[in-house]
Amino acid sequence: MGTFRIEGGHQLHGEITPQGAKNEALQILCAVLLSGEKITINNIPDIIDVNKLIALLEDLGVKIQKKGKGSYTFKADDINLEYLQSDQFKQDGRGLRGSIMLVGPLLARFGKGYIPKPGGDKIGRRRLDTHFEGFIKLGAKFRYNKEEYFYGVEAEKLKGTYMLLDEASVTGTANIVMAAVLAEGTTTIYNAACEPYLQQLCKMLNRMGAKISGIGSNLLTIEGVETLGGTEHTMLPDMIEIGSWVGLAAMTRSELTIKNVSWDDLGQIPNAFQKLGIKLERKGDDIYIPRHENGYEVQNYIDGSILTIADAPWPGLTPDLLSILLVVAIQAKGEVVIHQKMFESRLFFVDKLIDMGAKIILCDPHRATVIGHDFKSTLKATTMVSPDIRAGVSLLIAALSAKGTSTINNIEQIDRGYENIDERLRAIGAKIVRV
Repeated sequence: MGTFRIEGGHQLHGEITPQGAKNEALQILCAVLLSGEKITINNIPDIIDVNKLIALLEDLGVKIQKKGKGSYTFKADDINLEYLQSDQFKQDGRGLRGSIMLVGPLLARFGKGYIPKPGGDKIGRRRLDTHFEGFIKLGAKFRYNKEEYFYGVEAEKLKGTYMLLDEASVTGTANIVMAAVLAEGTTTIYNAACEPYLQQLCKMLNRMGAKISGIGSNLLTIEGVETLGGTEHTMLPDMIEIGSWVGLAAMTRSELTIKNVSWDDLGQIPNAFQKLGIKLERKGDDIYIPRHENGYEVQNYIDGSILTIADAPWPGLTPDLLSILLVVAIQAKGEVVIHQKMFESRLFFVDKLIDMGAKIILCDPHRATVIGHDFKSTLKATTMVSPDIRAGVSLLIAALSAKGTSTINNIEQIDRGYENIDERLRAIGAKIVRV
C-alpha cells in the first residue's frame, strides 16, 4: 500500500495543466468496440482506472498501439468473445467501475455482453438498473448469476424504442446510446444525461457514422445504422481535476494558473467556488487564481440564510467536486451546508478533517455543516487513509494547507484518478514525497 508524506503550510506558485478527463476516457474507450476500423484517441490520462480498461480491451482482442504520450490507436476487428466467459474476465472486470460500459457496445455489435458486478469507489450503492432496463427495452434478454455476481444480456437484433430513464445516469445513458446506435430503427431517450463527456461520446459516434440528434439536451434521438467506421478523438481536460486545483490554490493561499481548461465545458464549477468567496479570473482558456492573502468569505443567500451547496445532474454541480468544496469551506469566513444528494457514503471522510481541527457537523450521510476558520487557526497534520479518489485528494489538499507533516495511506485510490499527482504538485512548490 503506497503512502504520501506531505509537509504542509507552504504557498505554491506557477502553472499546472489538467490531464485528460477520466470519466470521458472510460466511455470513449469502450466505444472502440463498436467498429472494426482504426480509432485514434488523444489526451488519454495515464491513471490506474484507464490503464486497467485498456488492458481489458487488449485481453478482449483489441489491437492497441501507443503513438505517444496519451495517444493510442485501437482496432477491434478480431474480438475474442470467449474471454467474456472466462474466470480471468470475471476477475479483471470486477476491479473497475467503468467496465460496465463494455456491455452496450458488445451487445450492439456481437449480440451479447457480460460483466461481473463492478467494484470501484466505496461511496455507497451505485445501481446498474438504468443500464439493464435500457437494454431490455431495446429487446435484450437479461440474466444474472447470483452465485458469481455475473450479469449478462443477449439479443439477436436490438430494436429502437422510446424510453424514459428512471434517473439521468451518465454511464447508463452512455451505455444505452452505444447499444442504440447499431439498433434497428429509431431510439428516443428522455431524461438522458447531458454532461460534456457524454456530448463528447455522441459527437465521436456521429463522426463514426452514427445518427444522434439532441446532443447537449436531455432528449436524445438515435437513428440506428448498420455499421460504424473509424475516427480520431481528443479528450476534454478533466473538470474534476480543474476544480481540485482551484480548491488547492484557495486553501494554500497560492497564486496558480490552470492551463487549457475548456472553460465553456465547466458549467457550474466556477460559480460554486465563487459562492465560497474564491476569486478566479478567465484568461483566454486558462483560469488564474490570485493569492487570497485576506482569505475568502462565503456568500449567503440574498435573504441572509446559510448557503447550501448541493450536487445535481448536469448542468447542475457534479457530485465529484463536493468533497473538494467541503475542504475549501474549512478555511472560509462563514458557514455552509454541503449536501451530497447522489451518494450516501461520500461524506464519511470528514472525521479525519475534524481530527485535523476542522469545524464540521456531519448531520447525516448526505449533509455536513462547515463552520469556517477564516484562517484564524490552522489545520494540524495527521495520519490518514484515502477512502476513495475524490476524498483522497480532498485530504491531500487539507494536508498541504496544514501545519506539520501528514501521512496519507492507500494512495492507490488517488492514483486511480490523478496522473503523477506528486510530481505535478512538486513542480509548483509542494513538499510531497511518495513512500
